[in-house]
Amino acid sequence: MKPLFLASTLIPFLATACIAQQKAPATDLVPIVAPNAIPAAAAPDKPLQMVDTLAWRSKNWSLRPVLTLDDLPGFAVAPVDAGIGRFGGLKSQVMTKTGFFHAEKAADGRWWMVDPDGYGFINRGVNSVNRSDSPAVEAVRKDKFGGPIGWATQTVQLLRENGFNSTANWSDDEILMQAPNRLPYAHRWNFIAGYKNERPFKSKVKGKKTAYPADALPVFDPEFVTYCDENAKQLEPWKNDPYLIGHFSDNELPFYENTLDNFLTLEPADPGHKAAMEWLRKKHGANASAKTITDDDRAEFLALVADKYFSIVSAAIKKHDPNHMFIGSRFHAHVMDYPLLMQKAGQYLDVVSINYYGHWEPSQERMDDWAKSSGRPFLVSEFYAKGADTGMPNTSGAGWTVRTQHDRGLFYEQFAIGLLKNRNCVGWHWFKYADNDPANPGDESNTDSNKGIVDISYQPYQPLLNVMQTMNERVYRVANYFDQRAHASKTATAK
Repeated sequence: MKPLFLASTLIPFLATACIAQQKAPATDLVPIVAPNAIPAAAAPDKPLQMVDTLAWRSKNWSLRPVLTLDDLPGFAVAPVDAGIGRFGGLKSQVMTKTGFFHAEKAADGRWWMVDPDGYGFINRGVNSVNRSDSPAVEAVRKDKFGGPIGWATQTVQLLRENGFNSTANWSDDEILMQAPNRLPYAHRWNFIAGYKNERPFKSKVKGKKTAYPADALPVFDPEFVTYCDENAKQLEPWKNDPYLIGHFSDNELPFYENTLDNFLTLEPADPGHKAAMEWLRKKHGANASAKTITDDDRAEFLALVADKYFSIVSAAIKKHDPNHMFIGSRFHAHVMDYPLLMQKAGQYLDVVSINYYGHWEPSQERMDDWAKSSGRPFLVSEFYAKGADTGMPNTSGAGWTVRTQHDRGLFYEQFAIGLLKNRNCVGWHWFKYADNDPANPGDESNTDSNKGIVDISYQPYQPLLNVMQTMNERVYRVANYFDQRAHASKTATAK
């Protein structure tokens, strides 16, 4: 998802921001209880709270359950995590100290990020922590914060007070790092997204307009290797910063099931078409064509494209910054469900980043498959829910819509609990810091929706943040809770 900065028309919109909770007609309510909504290792003894939800592109509201900390049997909610290091790691979880963030699997089988001091670290970040360049919002920001450093200082304070331990993609890192008590951060560099704009071969493919002609990534262009090496030189000033978690290379690339078909629709002179035909004929003979390809061919060629992309980009990143993690290209849709692709990606990535949408709670089986295929831990690099109580249309973006800000918090809590139950997850990044402004044109996924933890006048959504804070301040205890239960279950089974 591409971020849309804060926008220009404040007063008319803000007048609707505190409307009362909207109630759906009774006829629109269809109770739905997902059978796997309650983790087996933590089935509560009381009925779960139900939240009224609207799925992306749906017109019907439905009730869905949320599992909260109060629902975990035997879990004492009151105590918060203690013994936290300067970078946000858990001091009692001692791992390998390298001076930089890295990923490591503990002896008990749980994957961790490890902070520069060698402490196990579970990342809770926020995307798009940036400033708007619109005059109206700029005036509000100047009045509220004074200047860029004032904004950065108060914003970092807000994040820390609510238990977040990093900023994430699309953030104003150069400004935020000047704040006292700065936060760790992750940065994106647009390797192939940048290359496509400078590509020597100009495709004339007709049809649906996509970011890449025919949704075919130009990884077979000989110039792509040189471009990546030049692009990665930007990393060198950052390579000694211990607060940098790692590098995203791109965002939501079209690693699709029909990639081979797409490459074969390119012009014959396109390096991608040449590579696809050469590969296909080497495998099936001189008479092979688009009409003869199989699903196995599609899976294998997709893996080849992934291998080409990640090997080239990884080599460039590690050449110019050998200290920090390569944390992926932010897979979306079903990209992460292709085992051969994940196997190839895992050969080059330290952590697999996944923009996780379309599911009310994270699937344990699916997450296990990601780790099994890639051999690496994963980070959820985007997820969110929108609130109907802001008066915003909420038509853009793939996240859920719920009735209130408190309900948004409950969605965050139950999603985080599900992620912590899985021992392959090393963190998550909420999308995003500030709301979209309906009056500000931009890409269709970011135009009119309540995705922020603050509104466009920088007012925090306190009911949302109250729940987020409760969850964030107990992340390490929840992870330990699930680990202890898993160990107890394993011991009991062995007996």
